[in-house]
Amino acid sequence: MSRSVWFVAGLAVLLALGALILQFAVPSGGGVDKAAFDALQKKVDDLQTQGGGLQIAYLDAEDAFTVFLNAVSDLRQRIADKQNEIAQLQQEFVNSTISKDDYQKQLDELQAELLDAQLAVDIGTIDKMIASDGFSDLRSDLQHLREEAQPLIDEVKDLVSTAKMGVIDQLEFESRYNQVKNAFTQLDQLLTQAATVKIIQAAEKIAVQNGYDLVLRKKNVIVYRNAATLVDITDSVKSEISSYL
Repeated sequence: MSRSVWFVAGLAVLLALGALILQFAVPSGGGVDKAAFDALQKKVDDLQTQGGGLQIAYLDAEDAFTVFLNAVSDLRQRIADKQNEIAQLQQEFVNSTISKDDYQKQLDELQAELLDAQLAVDIGTIDKMIASDGFSDLRSDLQHLREEAQPLIDEVKDLVSTAKMGVIDQLEFESRYNQVKNAFTQLDQLLTQAATVKIIQAAEKIAVQNGYDLVLRKKNVIVYRNAATLVDITDSVKSEISSYL
């Protein structure tokens, strides 16, 4: 078995362990168990009986997540640059201003560099989380994830160097690239889970501070809402998360 295959197999196991660590902190499936639903139903019934109103807020989780992206905006610029370079190269190929062999060589190099840039964003985000007191409850898990991601960092760097030298067989490059790409995707998913934990915690804090009984997650466009009874707390949650970073 080749070194890269051993690397991916080992990293997959380590990332799976990371998923087991983090999954207990993230609600699964977005559902509510029967006991929680019954308790909520009783509260609604009591409020209706008393003539009171249920205080409801909603959160745009995708918008809240942009706080994490903005925290590493300098690193994300490199991703945009590489994507533009790939688009320009593809246009050159369409215009027949570059040979097929040169196109493939440059494309391999740019794809490896793009993956390296994407990985740098995730690692930079993890490092910011580890350094933040706001993530102290996840610090141990994040440090473990950061340590176990080092082989992936090394493998991507090696792939970039190999692509630049142009001494790798195309099939071998594609195999190695797909392996590290899959490993990166797993790492990215774990990072998203960690960010989700903080979004949920921030939403809970804002809800308690403002006396909301229920916070909904906005998934679709809201055609109409009564601002007096359905409040958007997204900006407050974003401000809270920003204080962590």
